[in-house]
This record gives sequence, structure tokens and C-alpha cells, in this order.
Amino acid sequence: METKTHPTILYVNDIRYHLDLQPWVSLLDVLREEIHLTGTKKGCDHGQCGACTVMVDGKRILSCLTLGVMKNGCEITTIEGIADGDNLHPIQKAFIEHDAFQCGYCTPGQICSAIGLLKEGKAKSREEVQELMSGNLCRCGANRGIINAIMEVKKGEAHE
Repeated sequence: METKTHPTILYVNDIRYHLDLQPWVSLLDVLREEIHLTGTKKGCDHGQCGACTVMVDGKRILSCLTLGVMKNGCEITTIEGIADGDNLHPIQKAFIEHDAFQCGYCTPGQICSAIGLLKEGKAKSREEVQELMSGNLCRCGANRGIINAIMEVKKGEAHE
């Protein structure tokens, strides 16, 4: 018996992809295996670590818990689409300045989540940023640098 695929269009980092997807394939696997964008990491594959965080239509999501066919027509931003050429996003710059990574495995998901968090505008304090970033785990212990980086960018946005 042949498996039925579904024609799906995804706009990933401003590029249109026409794909034929099996209905059970996660967005994470589509990004990594079909589109060959390997910056988004597969951590737990159960939505518990946040390594697979990307932005869909401007909102952060766990791509391992999302089926690719469900995002037909959506705008998806992965870590590869954050910088503007050689110009890093302010969050990327702040991560470097605050040494907000060690092994780097969680960094793509942390950065996508941080950008989404700032766009949401819900976090008003350091404690709220920590809480709203708690779904993105760093096993190396760079959490202090991560929160410091986010707070620096948040403070900069408040002055603009």
C-alpha cells in the first residue's frame, strides 16, 4: 500500500518550498531532512527541551510537536533566517557579548525563543523572562548569560 503524501507550501526564511509531505512528519524533520536546514536541533523529540524552537508566523513554537502539513502556507523562521546577511540580530549579538552559550546545541532554539518572547511583549521583569524561557533548557549552565542577553536587548528596545 502506497503512503499518501500531501502537497504543502512552506515559506521558510523568505523562500517558498513546494513539498509533498507524509501526514505524520514533524516540522522539525521537514526542516532538517527535506529542506536541509540543520540549525534547528532535535533534542528530546518530545517538546520538553526547546532545542527545536522556531518561529511560525512570528510566534515561537516547538517544531518537534508540530506536523509539517499543519503549517501549509505559513511563514517559518529558523536560526538560519535570523541574521540579515552579515548583520547579526541584536539577540545574536547579545548572546555573544554575554557568553550565552557553551556547547551551542541549545543556542538556535534559545535565540528563536528569545526573539519570540520579545515580540510577545509579556515579559516585564527578569523573573518573567526566566519563566517564559523555562521551556528552553541549557544543560551547560549558560542560563545566566542567556537571561542577561535577553534583558540587554529588552532594555535597548525600551529606549528606542
